[in-house]
Amino acid sequence: MEAGGGGEAEEEQVMSEVHLGCPPRFSGLYLSRFTFSSLPLGGSDGEHSGGCEMAAATSSCDLPDAVAVDDEGDLVLDRRRRRKRDGRRSDDHVLTVQHGITSSLQSVGLQVWKAAMLLTDFVLHKSFTSSEFDGVTAMEIGAGTGLVGLAQARVASKVFITDRGTDILDNCLANVHLNSSTLKFDEANIHVRELDWRTSWPPPVGTRDASDPSSIYLWAASEIEEAEKATLLLAADVIYSDGLTDLFFNTVRQLMSRGVEKVLYLTLEKRYNFSLDDLDVVANGYKHFRTFFAVRDGCGGLNNAAFKPGLVGEQIDLEKVPQYIREYDRGDDLEMWKLVYCCPD
Repeated sequence: MEAGGGGEAEEEQVMSEVHLGCPPRFSGLYLSRFTFSSLPLGGSDGEHSGGCEMAAATSSCDLPDAVAVDDEGDLVLDRRRRRKRDGRRSDDHVLTVQHGITSSLQSVGLQVWKAAMLLTDFVLHKSFTSSEFDGVTAMEIGAGTGLVGLAQARVASKVFITDRGTDILDNCLANVHLNSSTLKFDEANIHVRELDWRTSWPPPVGTRDASDPSSIYLWAASEIEEAEKATLLLAADVIYSDGLTDLFFNTVRQLMSRGVEKVLYLTLEKRYNFSLDDLDVVANGYKHFRTFFAVRDGCGGLNNAAFKPGLVGEQIDLEKVPQYIREYDRGDDLEMWKLVYCCPD
């Protein structure tokens, strides 16, 4: 996640709703633990439910399993998963994320945002219900804390976690170290790299310099080749500024038009403010965002006849994306899109 602006005056601080339960007035980086299991919230064995039902992450007691008999007096075993003493189920997983609780607009990538939680739910759902994302090379663009890329790292062959700025990238790398053992992925297959949308794609090739710690985030030529073989691109909450949206889509078009066929899954949160131009409450940047791709209609066709080579989008019904992570409330302002790069015949 990137941001622009700046100045000598003290910068306004913003805070994600995801962090509302964190200690108030806490400065510096904070560790949060997000829990999930192989079953979505509100689901049962073999069932998956949509929507955004919230569930408590902890329980105050550990009740024994119920004992019952059937009409013939035989013991009926309750197949429900046992819970641990801390209230978690025996198949629960934990994503540990280091993040800021508040930040300036320049450093919003240090926070966890709801759109990233939604995209993480989607990645987890794919990993639990299909093999579609197994063994792929993936790239998270504008990764922020790297939450989505970490979830994908559980099943991917290789993941590039990309963003801009040493503070953001250092934090991404710290989160890779925090989760590799618990999520059981090989850190050697996770590459935290700087991708500045202002330079588009491909990024410049750099040389590691022991005197410059930030040089570990530079790209090798072989890594750029590997990244162009990525079939899965992921981006969460990168749409909030028209200028950055321009840069983002320029980078995405360049990347998706090279190498193998790719699909981009993008999530966003529509943030509403009153606009003097529209004399109405509008979602900042959303109208501009929708100009960058043609929309595929319900029959699989395109809604504009004069389509040129470029991006084609399809909105994903969130009822088909169950919630796995307990510690957030989706609300009503999140959207998810699937984008591909098409050339007309």
